[in-house]
Amino acid sequence: MGALEIESDKLVTRSIIAEPISSEAFAVYGQVIAAGEDGKRFDETDAQLDLSAGTPRFYIMRLEAKGRGFDRITRHGRCTQCLGSLNGRDWWIGVAPPDETSEEPDRDLLRVFKVPGDCFIKLDRGTWHAGPYFEGEPIDFYNLELSDTNEIDHFTHVFSARDRCRYEIVDAD
Repeated sequence: MGALEIESDKLVTRSIIAEPISSEAFAVYGQVIAAGEDGKRFDETDAQLDLSAGTPRFYIMRLEAKGRGFDRITRHGRCTQCLGSLNGRDWWIGVAPPDETSEEPDRDLLRVFKVPGDCFIKLDRGTWHAGPYFEGEPIDFYNLELSDTNEIDHFTHVFSARDRCRYEIVDAD
């Protein structure tokens, strides 16, 4: 997390540097899934899904750009979730490790990753996440979760209400 903090109307903006995503760096939160050879046997490089608590829902969502700032983060405790850009464009996601014993994420472990448009991510059950974030024209994302995830398995922590802060994504370069 970046050290820059700007106070505005008693709300602190904290800069957080976006890291390029890698399987190793993202392992605490889930998986990075990239293209593989057709016909290869199922193994640990394939998405390790848990959709056993309900009816899986695979859909395409068109998102408008929200910029680089966020003040809330969400988790789903009943299932894994997969996200990816259909437009081949890069995007960002904020994450914090899963912790089903707490009603809020560990701010010290909050990270932002830049996800290239040629892969997707699988979030482990309970992983806190904010995004997808991007700039410019709308992007279509595919989303795999449960059919009722957004109704009964959607726990959100609002940083601006509880901590009086928000986060601003900054590129590493």
